[in-house]
Amino acid sequence: MPKVSIVIPVYNEEANIAGLVDQVSAALLPTGWAFELLLIDDGSRDGTAAAMRRLSEHFPWLHCIFLIRNYGQSTALQAGFDHAEGDYIVTLDGDLQNDPADIPTLIELLESDSEIDCVSGWRKSRQDAAISRRLPSQIANALISKVTRVALHDYGCALKAYRSSIIKSLRLYGELHRFIPALAVEVGAKIVEVPVNHRPRVAGVSKYGIDRTIRVLLDLLWIRFTMRFLHRPIHAFGGIAFAMLAFGLGILAWLTAEKIFLDADIGGRPLLMLGVLLTLVGVQLLATGLIGELLVRIYHEPQGRRQYLVKPSVRRPWKPPAA
Repeated sequence: MPKVSIVIPVYNEEANIAGLVDQVSAALLPTGWAFELLLIDDGSRDGTAAAMRRLSEHFPWLHCIFLIRNYGQSTALQAGFDHAEGDYIVTLDGDLQNDPADIPTLIELLESDSEIDCVSGWRKSRQDAAISRRLPSQIANALISKVTRVALHDYGCALKAYRSSIIKSLRLYGELHRFIPALAVEVGAKIVEVPVNHRPRVAGVSKYGIDRTIRVLLDLLWIRFTMRFLHRPIHAFGGIAFAMLAFGLGILAWLTAEKIFLDADIGGRPLLMLGVLLTLVGVQLLATGLIGELLVRIYHEPQGRRQYLVKPSVRRPWKPPAA
């Protein structure tokens, strides 16, 4: 069984594949560790898949996974995690901007402290355009750290190392790959951040555009919700529901009293419509929270999923007390 699994999703990186495999080989072979490199082709339209097949004939530790279409980086990473067999799982980008030579350092940090579950890279000297790449990234990192309460300098750095037990407990959907550290902390992981090398892109074209900012904001809302209310959705909707019900029923009670005791005409008053609207929306939100509670139980109970992870522990066999 490999000790280290290196998971790299690639999309239209034909010009970088050979150099990527060579650099991973140069970084890992001197360590003497058993390792595997999993390249996940995310539906590339150039010669990336063909280049991967050629290289796999020469390197027994290279495993290639070919997705039938372009699913996105999160799904490609999930495919790699599902197939990884190592005790430690390392991720990095396939554009050669991350330096594979940093991988042993990250693994050694995990080995040196059993309390650390994830080592996240920090591109302290990032070699990208200041206005179009670095500035938006700094704003996004500050926002994500504030919302998730997991403070990292560089959420966007793909070079990270995890204990397999942590990463196997997560499922990635949509565009959640950039929030893996926050998701890991939610299940109890301890994260440290270390500076890593970063190099300018020398071949290929960046796959990121301005639309990524919108996707990050939408995913951030989902992450915040799951971190606070995944196992208690009734708390997310119940407070708002009770507030609306209180105002709505209060308005209706007031209008009813006016009608009974003052014989007031309340049929055409906007206040009546407001009271009815608040009451109906409050009931709907309360029902949504109850349905969410049912869905949480359906998610966990049929397949025996636990809401927690435990660290390795020693449990001694029970012996009867001496007479």
